[in-house]
Amino acid sequence: MTETASGPLVGLKVVELAHIMAGPVCGLMLADMGADVIKVEKYPDGDDSRRMAPPMVKSESAAFMILNRNKRGTAINLKTETGKAVLRKILRTADVVIENFRPGTMERLGLGFDSLRQDNPGLIYCDITGFGGTGPYADRAGFDLIAQGISGVMGLTGEGPGRPPIKAGVPLGDITAGILAAMGILAAYIHRLKTGEGQRVDTSLLEASMVHTAWPSAIYFATGVSPGPLGSAHPISAPYQAIQTADGWVNIGAANQANWLRLTEVIGMPELASDSRFVDNATRMKNLPALIEILTRGFRERPTSEWLERLETAGVPAGPVLSLGEALNNPQVQARRMVVEVNHSRVGRTRALGTPVKFSKTPTQIRRAAPVLGEHTREILGEFGYGEAEINQLVTDGDIIAM
Repeated sequence: MTETASGPLVGLKVVELAHIMAGPVCGLMLADMGADVIKVEKYPDGDDSRRMAPPMVKSESAAFMILNRNKRGTAINLKTETGKAVLRKILRTADVVIENFRPGTMERLGLGFDSLRQDNPGLIYCDITGFGGTGPYADRAGFDLIAQGISGVMGLTGEGPGRPPIKAGVPLGDITAGILAAMGILAAYIHRLKTGEGQRVDTSLLEASMVHTAWPSAIYFATGVSPGPLGSAHPISAPYQAIQTADGWVNIGAANQANWLRLTEVIGMPELASDSRFVDNATRMKNLPALIEILTRGFRERPTSEWLERLETAGVPAGPVLSLGEALNNPQVQARRMVVEVNHSRVGRTRALGTPVKFSKTPTQIRRAAPVLGEHTREILGEFGYGEAEINQLVTDGDIIAM
């Protein structure tokens, strides 16, 4: 694929001092939209996700590759004064820096926001931490699992009372924190375009997890009662959950009254519409176990495919419960280009997730695969005035890694 950038953020210079997930997700979002993202990995062994293996794609970590496409990569030793000087030179003309180190790390390196903005007053400095930059937990390290527990998400996930707590099947705190950080950076960038001022953007895994508790929080604010896990059910609407069929499961979204009435016709139980236990959403929620028992008896009589055809014809929102492999090969997922192929410098042609936001005037492009460690060091440092002999000396001195 071509390495010519396209997208609405072409010209934005981003330095990503981030590892594993939340920070790299943020960099990925910006890179996909056209920003020039320079990923600075730690010396000598790079982003920790390079060692999150198996699985491997030939010699490369699949975990690293999925989050770091569209970025240029280098590795700088921030434990040497020369290495830090190299990074500071890069940061003097950057628009954005992203970091998700443990709180206080950048300050101890002399690379905190207050220090960097002396050289670059317009710099947008984004840090993603476990719990945010203020409050009693500010200095704690955080992981997605810990944030899901403290945010209440794990208390809302699972099958019900007496069952073990369950985290979401995907790292929603990490991924959402990266997306929120990208949103915050773009808002700060708009402010800078108006005023010339840079600023600090601060979000966390805790806050990113908390935003997913909107409906349960509404219940708690209204009643003072903390909702518990409901499996796939909705906390305030019914029927809105997975129902077992003859050969699998189907998700039913009959949460409003019109769709409920259509559902009773589709399943051949029109009498449920006038049943006093199910006449409106409030009574359906009150009698949810009885409702699901009745619906399950009906749905078990036919396979998922037949139910989906009937429900779609009637206009009732519904869908199958797919495995990830089935989802990645789903025709709608394919049509939206959420699975793409890209050329990797070491392993060749490989698959990646596509860009989740589409633009009519400034289309995005997956232009390069994830870098191998130090792949673009010579190219990047050359842009900042370093000659070949000088780069070679930096390699010899242990200040950088360069291919």
